[in-house]
Amino acid sequence: MNATPSSTDHRDHTYGTDHTYGTDHAYGTATDRTEPADREGRTVHLDTAGWGTMPAAVRALVADCASREDRYGPHELEEDLEDVLRTEVHERLGALLGVPAADTAVVTDAAGAFDALVSRLAPGRGERVWTTPYESAARLTALYALRDRTRCTVEVVPLREDGDLDLEWMARHIGDDVALVSVVHVPSGCGIVNPVEEIGQILAPYRCVYAVDASYSAGQLPVDAGRIGCQLLTGDGWRFLRGPYAVGFAFLAPRLRAAFEDAAAHRPLPPNAAVAGLNAALAHHTATTATVTAAADGPAGLAGQGLLPALRAAVEECPGTELIAPGRVQSAILAFRHRDLPAALVRRRLAARGVVVWKTVAQETPLHLPRSGATTALRASLGPDTTPQDIARFGRALREVVREETAGAQRPRPARTLPPAPTPVLASAPAPVPPAGPRPRPSARRHLTLCPTP
Repeated sequence: MNATPSSTDHRDHTYGTDHTYGTDHAYGTATDRTEPADREGRTVHLDTAGWGTMPAAVRALVADCASREDRYGPHELEEDLEDVLRTEVHERLGALLGVPAADTAVVTDAAGAFDALVSRLAPGRGERVWTTPYESAARLTALYALRDRTRCTVEVVPLREDGDLDLEWMARHIGDDVALVSVVHVPSGCGIVNPVEEIGQILAPYRCVYAVDASYSAGQLPVDAGRIGCQLLTGDGWRFLRGPYAVGFAFLAPRLRAAFEDAAAHRPLPPNAAVAGLNAALAHHTATTATVTAAADGPAGLAGQGLLPALRAAVEECPGTELIAPGRVQSAILAFRHRDLPAALVRRRLAARGVVVWKTVAQETPLHLPRSGATTALRASLGPDTTPQDIARFGRALREVVREETAGAQRPRPARTLPPAPTPVLASAPAPVPPAGPRPRPSARRHLTLCPTP
């Protein structure tokens, strides 16, 4: 490869962790994101679970990588990022997850990593695979494909009346015929925090592979794969970790490494610029967490947890709203719906007022939302930049939307005046009869509700 004369300078002064994007300078919380005192003029971002806004330093690094790749080519960029891609990002992932750096992997997304490993598992005929009602559609698809390929049995762990997983049921029914247990730490459709460490203790004496989805917990909750006791842990880098899109991570126990690498060899790799962005986002997260821990004089808790009661109150104070919040422990995600107004309409009206939330649909968690009676819902999620003023503005906007749309629905509509019927004209020949066949589908979008297969 023909290196440019400045390639060494690129590595030393642009991508190193001791200079422009180092933790001692660009990741300081005092100078990283400067917001005006009056926040009414900016967008209130309450969708960190869907897409965390990148810190300024991370965004600048990703843009710089894209610019250099465009100017010098992908191979030159890869050479400049060699230390980051091969060593640094894995060390940061190991520190985040409490595991050796050698046991981590960088992937495009969590669902793809889970599917890659599951496609290489071979449970015996009739052996059991456990999942939960909070499982995502993507992971369920992988589990059902495993069932169809190997003739294993997929069982759903039941819930208690309060919405928590029934750990007593798991303790009574676990055995060596359970080959795989898949649990989501925090689901996408609601904010419950599942007890992954307690589940790991139940499963520890048995041979099953324990897989945890940390896509919606990494970055807002402590995630320690060693304490959890899992053999596979996957996550996305663009949610609460606030990295760029199309890059995620995985922890793999050594006994699963060969099978995973065999499957991953046939799948696309994340862009080098995205991996560099994830590395920078991890450094920013570490520095921010350390700052919060020092300010709290103790271990850092849930990200945004201090504002969660205010967020719940803002929703509950709005007439006609219903919370979707099962379980005793909640994260920085809150799902809700309005009894009469469509979720899509409320989301659009909030966006017009500068408040961003997410509309979730039943098929994202097909074993949970349909059973709760919801086909669509709204999801608000807190981030490190969320302030009490943001929550107050969200509450005002939500009340305005509901008041205006409810009044519009109750306003009597003017009676429609039908045009006069046309005078019939005798045709010289009978009109052609359309051929028999299926009726055309309506053009309007419909929501598909998936049901568990037997």
